[in-house]
Amino acid sequence: MNIEYPAHIYFANLPTRIEKLDSLSKSLGGPEIWIKRDDLTGCATSGNKIRKLEFAVADAIKNKADTIITCGWLNSNHARATAILTSKLGLKSILLLRGEKPSALEGNLFLSTLVGAEIRYLTPTEYERRGEIMDEIIEELAEENRIGYSIPAGATYPVGIWGYIKAAEEIKNQTPDFDAIVVPVGTGGTYAGLFIGKKLFDLRCSIYGVNVEEDEEYFKSAISEIIEEWNRSFNQPISFSPDEIRIIDGYKGKGYSQFGQDEIEVIKRLARTEGIILDPVYTGKAMRGLIGEVEKGRFSKKERILFIHTGGIFGLLSRIEEIGEL
Repeated sequence: MNIEYPAHIYFANLPTRIEKLDSLSKSLGGPEIWIKRDDLTGCATSGNKIRKLEFAVADAIKNKADTIITCGWLNSNHARATAILTSKLGLKSILLLRGEKPSALEGNLFLSTLVGAEIRYLTPTEYERRGEIMDEIIEELAEENRIGYSIPAGATYPVGIWGYIKAAEEIKNQTPDFDAIVVPVGTGGTYAGLFIGKKLFDLRCSIYGVNVEEDEEYFKSAISEIIEEWNRSFNQPISFSPDEIRIIDGYKGKGYSQFGQDEIEVIKRLARTEGIILDPVYTGKAMRGLIGEVEKGRFSKKERILFIHTGGIFGLLSRIEEIGEL
């Protein structure tokens, strides 16, 4: 199917390669597990966010914006990627981050500061009204004859999810015969894009999301809403049932950005057997979910599964003390 994509920036290193995880597959006794290396979309801009930002920032430029406002948690991958891309393009960025300013800058926060992003630290209560605050900032900028453009967390909105619609087409062109795709789910945007892409490009696989916060019911509803909003925004609507949205629940641990020994062991396992570096917030939990479900028998030994590595190495490096001795 020929799809007319909205205007977007070509910034990520695409297509990302697909590799077989031989050691992991053998240790689990099947199925075949493969990994799509979206952790290699760039260096400082590595991860899944840059795919979505290629479309989001292009839309901002189309609307003549000179300042991008976005939000996320304290060590947000999305905020870091936004700050670096806007710096490259000569735009300003304002990041609304949930949490207190730390005594030392690390990981994503360090990189965001390094490239000159303006960072505003929000309390949990303030963060709940982040949308209103972004609107207020746009009004403030207008008074200075500047044009602001807001991007929600994770670039999870109709424009942003085009990044993973395009990724679905990329997967079909690379290796189309997977039985399942497994991806971390934080805001639902990456999953929604892959799901729409599966429909548009007739990918004959199931898509599973491992939630890193909230629960299955929440994400079935949230992802359905994202897809419906995309349907309303673009003239290529797809039909679907919320029952088609498959969430693997039970691996979020204590909640978003919190992790324990189970996640650490999975991170060590992949690092030491495959040379793959996962992070404790997204990919560590998602891989733990995939391994757990293979061991429970959800997937047959003959299936071929593709795990989407969404990046996060800078987030890992900011949590060294919590991870402890290896």
